[in-house]
Amino acid sequence: MSERLIPQSAKTLVKIFEKFGYVVSKRRSGDHIAMRKEGAIRPLIIPDKREIPVFIIKNNLRSAGITREEYLAALKDL
Repeated sequence: MSERLIPQSAKTLVKIFEKFGYVVSKRRSGDHIAMRKEGAIRPLIIPDKREIPVFIIKNNLRSAGITREEYLAALKDL
């Protein structure tokens, strides 16, 4: 059985998505971080907060095409 997803900080999520080839966009909209990847259909949007709720993490994983297992492995490697 896989581990449960728990809320993470924006800094942690940025590091994880960078491992999958995403880069922080120069365009910054208020208190959100936009991340882009060559060939991706849409950017990932991460609120710049200390604790990002699990539903936002799941939505970004789905948008990026990253599985839960890949995410958890990348989280352990940090």
